[in-house]
Amino acid sequence: MSVTVISLAGMSATVIGYDPCVTRWQPNARGRLERAALELYSERGFEQTTVAEIAERAGLTERTFFRHFADKREVLFGGAGGLQQLLVDAVAGAPGSVTPIDAVAAGLDAAAALLGERRELAVQRQSIIAANAELQERELIKLASLAAAIADVLRRRGTGDPAASLGAEAGIAVFKIAFERWVEDANRQGLRELMRDSLEELQAVTAAS
Repeated sequence: MSVTVISLAGMSATVIGYDPCVTRWQPNARGRLERAALELYSERGFEQTTVAEIAERAGLTERTFFRHFADKREVLFGGAGGLQQLLVDAVAGAPGSVTPIDAVAAGLDAAAALLGERRELAVQRQSIIAANAELQERELIKLASLAAAIADVLRRRGTGDPAASLGAEAGIAVFKIAFERWVEDANRQGLRELMRDSLEELQAVTAAS
């Protein structure tokens, strides 16, 4: 028998064969583990939750958990690679005539399209990270890696330094501020709108200086 497993990150679909008589590998196992982990992190705290408890809540085994995640932190950060690739591809694919910051804006638009339909998940994830210093540090590392990747693609587009690095760092600052506003916004203003607003505010500040 084969089933299709779709990641909550929305980045891929994989057909997996399994025999229900000999294993507890089940359809959408990754999604079930993610939901179970987020529930437990919210209820008990990240540090107090074990992989065994996550697997039990999901109705799966620890072995199945480790097929999908290297450790319990990766439940929160496992989609970062896909997001980075999406951003990089969008920046690289922007018309050659646009400015570096407009190329970065194309990447931000792509990220907003991916994340925009997952606000409830994003709110839950953000609250878990905000409550744990280790997770906050890992989030900053991921953002730094994202900035480095964007700077690299800007250089490949012909932007020299320090403009490439500045453009990438500015883009990540816009992303971070807009994302935080989005998860906190009771009126649920769109993520793309917030990113565009933040980018315009940055450009206005730069022009004024």
